[in-house]
This record gives sequence, C-alpha cells and structure tokens, in this order.
Amino acid sequence: MLQVVIGTDGFAHNIQVMKSLGLGLDQKAAEAVTQWQFSPGMKDGSPVPVAATVEVNFRLL
Repeated sequence: MLQVVIGTDGFAHNIQVMKSLGLGLDQKAAEAVTQWQFSPGMKDGSPVPVAATVEVNFRLL
C-alpha cells in the first residue's frame, strides 16, 4: 500500500510506503508505480496535484 501524489504531469511523486510487505517488494511496488501514468486531477479545467493511495497486488507465478 503506497501513498503518492499524482502530479500535474500524471506521474506519481513523493511515494511513501504505508503498509510494508518486506522482502524487497516495497521497492518493486514503488518502481512499478513510477512507470504508470495517471490522469491528473482537474480543478476549474486545470490539472492539479492530488494525493492518492495505491494498492499494488503481487501475483506469484
């Protein structure tokens, strides 16, 4: 579980781990989220930064 700020560019910034899994998975989750592009929050037609909680699920194959 990560706390992030979705910037006006649509990318996650200020990533903080809220719920740790350990075993290096926290770092892998943060790396994955930095590659995702989100739709930025909008206010009065202009993009604004928005705080969000992101849950990253891992699947072992």
